[in-house]
Amino acid sequence: MTIANWCILIACALPVATVGLAKLHSASLAGGQGRYSNRQPREWAASLTGWQLRANAAQSNGFEALPLFIGAVLMAQQANADQGRIDMLAMAFIAIRLAYIACYLANLATLRTVVWGSGVVVCLAIAFTR
Repeated sequence: MTIANWCILIACALPVATVGLAKLHSASLAGGQGRYSNRQPREWAASLTGWQLRANAAQSNGFEALPLFIGAVLMAQQANADQGRIDMLAMAFIAIRLAYIACYLANLATLRTVVWGSGVVVCLAIAFTR
């Protein structure tokens, strides 16, 4: 399996890990207030504020970013593009997604947008790698 394929798996896990932070934090709240409930996950999500709300939004964006990234990697690999370049760009995408999550959690909206745009550019670079 290539590094880029491993990066696809990591990219798929990142949204789950992101919201997992918010769920773990809510599980530790005293008195059960605001605790995550698997019986009512939508109600829990609707009650979020602060960084937990942003973590849930980052999760959604992570899932939204997956099709472009996965498609770009698969297109480049099917075109027999330079695998070393695909791998390098795929690792860059993962680093960008980690930076994006950090920006989202820290409430750095403008920087987050720049980082998000960088992720799109990297996906396009992967797709057009030859």
